[in-house]
Amino acid sequence: MTDGQGDVPVAQEPAVQPFDVGTIPPARSIRKFTAQAGNARGGASLGSLMSDVYYAVISLAIGIGIALGFAQAMRVSLPPAPDVAPPQGLSLAALVVVILVALAGVLLSLAGRLGPVGAGGAEAAWWLSLPVDRRGLLRPAARRLPVVAALVGAVVVTLLDAGLLSDTGDRLLRVGLASAFGAAAIVLVAGVLQSAGVPRRTTALVGDLLLAAAPVSAVVLAALGWDLDALPGPPWALVVGLVVVVVGLVLLVDRRLGRMPERSLRESGSVASQAVGAVVSMDSRELGRALTDGAAPSARRWVSRLRTARGPASALVTADLVVLRRSARHMVQLVVAALVPVLASTVPPLASPAGVLLAVLVSGYVAMSATGEGARRAEMAPVLDRLLPLEAKEVRRLRMVVPAVAMLLWSVVAFAAIGRWAGDVPGWLALGLASTPVWAAGAVRSSYRPAPDWGGALVSTPFGALPTGVGSVLARGPDVVVLGLLPVWIAILLRTVSTPLLFVQVALSVIAVAVASSVRTGSFLERLMDQADQQGASGSTGARR
Repeated sequence: MTDGQGDVPVAQEPAVQPFDVGTIPPARSIRKFTAQAGNARGGASLGSLMSDVYYAVISLAIGIGIALGFAQAMRVSLPPAPDVAPPQGLSLAALVVVILVALAGVLLSLAGRLGPVGAGGAEAAWWLSLPVDRRGLLRPAARRLPVVAALVGAVVVTLLDAGLLSDTGDRLLRVGLASAFGAAAIVLVAGVLQSAGVPRRTTALVGDLLLAAAPVSAVVLAALGWDLDALPGPPWALVVGLVVVVVGLVLLVDRRLGRMPERSLRESGSVASQAVGAVVSMDSRELGRALTDGAAPSARRWVSRLRTARGPASALVTADLVVLRRSARHMVQLVVAALVPVLASTVPPLASPAGVLLAVLVSGYVAMSATGEGARRAEMAPVLDRLLPLEAKEVRRLRMVVPAVAMLLWSVVAFAAIGRWAGDVPGWLALGLASTPVWAAGAVRSSYRPAPDWGGALVSTPFGALPTGVGSVLARGPDVVVLGLLPVWIAILLRTVSTPLLFVQVALSVIAVAVASSVRTGSFLERLMDQADQQGASGSTGARR
């Protein structure tokens, strides 16, 4: 290069100036810098943070106090156990063991679906690519889920023990500590499996199988005549042993954090972020999709030929059937929900009309929510609904076919157990058959419910600001179940089935199907107000003319 006046060369400065490479900052400083940057852009002050923490702690304390009082009142109201155990039945102590095994399966399944160690969003995009010690970056994420599991496990198991077995202070303290460290140990075992390269869906599947094995084994043992007279509280030696186990697992997980596969960390962080967003926005459908898709395999070894799809209607039903069949979590959910009324009717202290009714409603709603996965996915992405030449009402009726068949199988098991409890199996099976369309209508109605209007007026609550119409939105689906199953309520409370109740149940089932087939999203009161507004607008327009 010359200077324009001759051939004298001109030195060209390098594009990049030399610089000194500094020391790589430790992982703790990177985490601190990220937290400070997020807090600076969040707009929240220290006072607002302390206020939110205060409201959360007070609400939690009030909720635990109310639940503890309810549990103690329930334990007092339970009828005393008979002196001689029935030939086929379970005691409260045996039922508590079954519930504890089922809770362990649920916790292991959730830990497998959520990670338990993950890095989502900006953490996965920035942190995982830095040349720093990954253990220091992932330690907060590795501690988060075990701590939450320990707190929730301690509260749930303590309330369970206080409500069904005993309420002595020393026993409840030992039960709370043992359940806290046991729950943390289960999550840490899932973390060890994740660090070893075990797929998260395998861990979740083991938890689902453990959940399904609990009620199945309870029914089998009750049929064989096995029972448990009492369940002693955990000794202090067991609590100390669990503490040692948890400490060892914490050290093992911390040592293996650097071996966590990056793909597993990104997937776990993405699922956890989606689940947290669904909980904050009170969207149970999005939460179910996050937990279901989080453990779904990326590729399948075989593909169904879908031979039952012979037209638009059969294609829609086949799609719902495939979605349900491929979800192991929902299949296990159906099995467990079907056996809950069986267990409730075989435990003498719980085999009362109120206990059996509560078991039917809770287990039926759990089973109903498992059958509506196809409709929930269609509400999120109505691709198949728009492509097929079917009306919207007909689509919703066809979406009820798979839930109706699944709930029919659930009703056969549940109402047969109720019939054995009440002494009239054919009559209760007929009532269960007549009430099946109500469950199917509730599943479809709740799947197609509109999202809460977060752009409208908000109400301040201890749990944050919530939309004013969130209650009516969440009630879509359960309202049909509650009102459509009134004959079942009456029959269980009276412990008998009559012909008028069967006819009323058939009529209510027809009404429930008609309500769930409607494509209107607003409530009846909202439609009346909209109609009044339209009439007022048309009247004012006529007056101007």
